[in-house]
Amino acid sequence: MSKNPVPPSLSDIDVRIDARGVEHHRARPDPRIVSLVPSLTELLCDLGVGSQIVGCTRFCIHPRETVRRIEKVGGTKDVDIEKIRALAPTHVIVNVDENPRETVDALSEVADNVFVTHPIAPTDNLVLFENFGFLFSCEERAAELAQRFRFALDRLPTCGDRPARKVLYLIWRNPWMAISPDTYISRMLALVNWHSVPRVSADRYPTIELANFVGETDLILLSSEPYPFSDEHFAEVESEFGERAQIALVDGEMFSWYGSRAIPAVEYLDKLTVDTAEILPR
Repeated sequence: MSKNPVPPSLSDIDVRIDARGVEHHRARPDPRIVSLVPSLTELLCDLGVGSQIVGCTRFCIHPRETVRRIEKVGGTKDVDIEKIRALAPTHVIVNVDENPRETVDALSEVADNVFVTHPIAPTDNLVLFENFGFLFSCEERAAELAQRFRFALDRLPTCGDRPARKVLYLIWRNPWMAISPDTYISRMLALVNWHSVPRVSADRYPTIELANFVGETDLILLSSEPYPFSDEHFAEVESEFGERAQIALVDGEMFSWYGSRAIPAVEYLDKLTVDTAEILPR
């Protein structure tokens, strides 16, 4: 029996309901997809429907050879609505955290199907796999991804077998910004008994003062995205927390990208906890 709770199967449902509560039916053959979510562009490609993507953001970088040929429609926050309109999409894939609400509302006048996603926990990836598998008639590949993800989760030692750690996960500088417990990233950390600080926050991505966390955290993680932290910033954080502080530059995709990227992300996270000293080089 799996030790990780998973959502019930959606296989007997003939519609899918997105994060706004809107129903979506199976796409007709040869859909025209615009994806405004980098991690979901990758998922669509891994599901075998990359050739149906007619537009994506400039931040959609995986898989490289596929996305190079796809028309770019701006960033996740500043998409070109008219450019998308000209592409005549049947489906636009968006996300609550990555795409502004006004953009999503405007896109509703451009495409019949604007599918809104909002995964907030690792196991929500299983719903993503099933939803996209159904929408674009690639259920077999979606089931394969789901099986691989469940296997990766089940290989993780239980949280009780790992020491609890307080982790300051930084996503931005000037101002410094971290994550709240109510985020996908925080719940990824929780898989290995790591708990993000601050533990209470009115904002999902709060602005913080580093000085407030000196002595209050076991590990500081500098994410590679959305802010491209580097060795220079490692030294800056070290000067605040002291030379004995445990600080790591980490691959942000492994913590914040959902979809198929979540499968290797589980293994990546597991390795981070196996030998802390080994994964903390500058």
